[in-house]
Amino acid sequence: MQFKNKVIGENDITLHCVDQIYGVFDEKKKTLFGQLKKYPEKLVIHCKDLRVFHFCLRYTKEEEVKRIVSGIIHHTQAPKLLKRLFLFSYATAARNNPATDPKKHAIMFDTLQDWFRELERTKGNMKYKAVSVNEGYKVCERLPAYFVVPAPLLEEDIAFFQGRGIPIWCWSCHNGCALLKMSALPKEQDDGMLQIQKNFVDRIYKTVHRPPYETAKTEDLSSNFLSLQEIQMAYSKFKQLFLIDNSTEFWDTDIKWFSLLESSSWLDIIRRCLKKAVEIIECLEAQNMNVLLLEDHASDLCCLISSLVQVMMDPHCRTIFGFQSLVQKEWIMGGHCFLDRCNHLRQSDKEEAPVFLLFLDCVWQLVHQHPPAFEFTETYLTVLSDSLYIPIFSTFFFNSPHQKDTNVGRESQDSQSKPLNLLTVWDWSVQFEPKAQTLLTNPLYVEKPKLEKAQRKGTHFKHQRQLSLPLTQSKSSPKRGFFREETDHLIKNLLGKRISKLINSSEELQDGFREFYDGWHSRPPSYQGLLLPHLEGPEIKVWAQRYLRWIPEAQILGGGGVATMSKLLEMMEEVQRLQEKIEARHHSQEALQAEAASPPRTSGRLSSLFPFALLQRHPSKPVLPTSGWKALGDEDDLAKREDEFVDLGDV
Repeated sequence: MQFKNKVIGENDITLHCVDQIYGVFDEKKKTLFGQLKKYPEKLVIHCKDLRVFHFCLRYTKEEEVKRIVSGIIHHTQAPKLLKRLFLFSYATAARNNPATDPKKHAIMFDTLQDWFRELERTKGNMKYKAVSVNEGYKVCERLPAYFVVPAPLLEEDIAFFQGRGIPIWCWSCHNGCALLKMSALPKEQDDGMLQIQKNFVDRIYKTVHRPPYETAKTEDLSSNFLSLQEIQMAYSKFKQLFLIDNSTEFWDTDIKWFSLLESSSWLDIIRRCLKKAVEIIECLEAQNMNVLLLEDHASDLCCLISSLVQVMMDPHCRTIFGFQSLVQKEWIMGGHCFLDRCNHLRQSDKEEAPVFLLFLDCVWQLVHQHPPAFEFTETYLTVLSDSLYIPIFSTFFFNSPHQKDTNVGRESQDSQSKPLNLLTVWDWSVQFEPKAQTLLTNPLYVEKPKLEKAQRKGTHFKHQRQLSLPLTQSKSSPKRGFFREETDHLIKNLLGKRISKLINSSEELQDGFREFYDGWHSRPPSYQGLLLPHLEGPEIKVWAQRYLRWIPEAQILGGGGVATMSKLLEMMEEVQRLQEKIEARHHSQEALQAEAASPPRTSGRLSSLFPFALLQRHPSKPVLPTSGWKALGDEDDLAKREDEFVDLGDV
């Protein structure tokens, strides 16, 4: 099966996908930027999806070299306007050919009905929650048009600091405990304003400290966890392991692979994220505590941790529809700054950090460790990560719903026509043919058993394993307000005065976490219940399909996990064929003969990184002739080989 993207060709590079541009001068590679005094004899482009392209310019006219190199540098590195980023012309052309309704692929969370549906689905106690309407984004431009808050909160309190300092609902556990997030209040130096903020926090505390929020744990992700700078620095080192120019470089770095991998700290960051999510789950599941995630804007690490918690605890989020809905709710509507974190506009390198890619890598660890628990495959996650850089989709190209609505509306007004028909990345038919889409779905997925109506009535779905979990001993401590025990810490955090000590970092909590974690792993997993990752050193692995797929030397022909999966699929198909053969006996001899005539499927030797396998490097004969092309003939011969050259115009 050929796995081809219908939008981006094999040798196409979108401007947003260009990471670094290098020039080769006298066999030395140098980074290219700005105006050049001397132009290179070879151009090397490193892409964000880790492809590496070589363009030889030695036999190109000097004027053409200057035009090509200067144009590529300008359009990929110069700061851009938002209107030049997204392919509005593509969306305009799509008006006459409307895309599939996006709600068929995910809950978009852009209507009240979507939020009420999610509240009902989680089986939480709805009387303690209220959907707040952010009409015209007057409350806060970073928040979506609708969001859920604890019911006692007043509208004037929500709008007092433009939505900051307000607990926002993310998800409810089966036992009624809620996962919430909160952004910090603006940092103020004026004593009068500080007092106003303190009074505001106290008012929120008095308003909210009633069931079911009387017991809550505050997790400050801004001061007690990762920073965006750590994530960006780790990934910058990590990706260099896979941006390999040639076989010689591959084997030179192979001898120090493990030391380079360890020094990048990327796998350790993944481990820390998964561990933090398990700690939150232990509070929700074992201690029956609400959890409040706190971050400066509640749009980076809050999105990451809350999403991981839901993937591990809610089997619905492990289906394709549920996972896509989760990304819409926590990331798109949650105000994650895709425009800044992916640095699409090239305006601020300081804001860049691959937080969403980190989330996908964490999910891949879970998919790799527990394949039957997920309806989607690692190929799905890989193409989703690639979609970050395809500008025909609006999904990952804005900082907030407000920014998207504002710019799309303005573009529509400028064109004086109907509203733009923006494509959603969740419609995979835009990128892949039906046969290719089958590689996104896991054939070994263990579906949730369907209950009879009599069983469903009056019952709430609970994790199948929860009754056997070694829960930590619950305390009969005095009633605490939502912020009662941690009010001082929380006020300091909300006011921007960070503390260095971990909140609730007692030995008792660590012991409870270890008991919870070990207890879960001591029993067989329930793929439609709670799902925890293995966190031990060798269990956190490199996402090979994404990072190694363009390196032929790193691939195993006929081996790896793909070979195992292929054999399993062959066995499943053989079992199905035999079942159909048995059923055919009850119908007619003709049907039996027709079934017997169909041979079983036999798979070829697939690459370990199928379906992205690059089984060999492109021949040394480059896109434009080089000195290494010894067989170079005259100009007539060169013209005959024109069809072998890659068109630089796609760059």
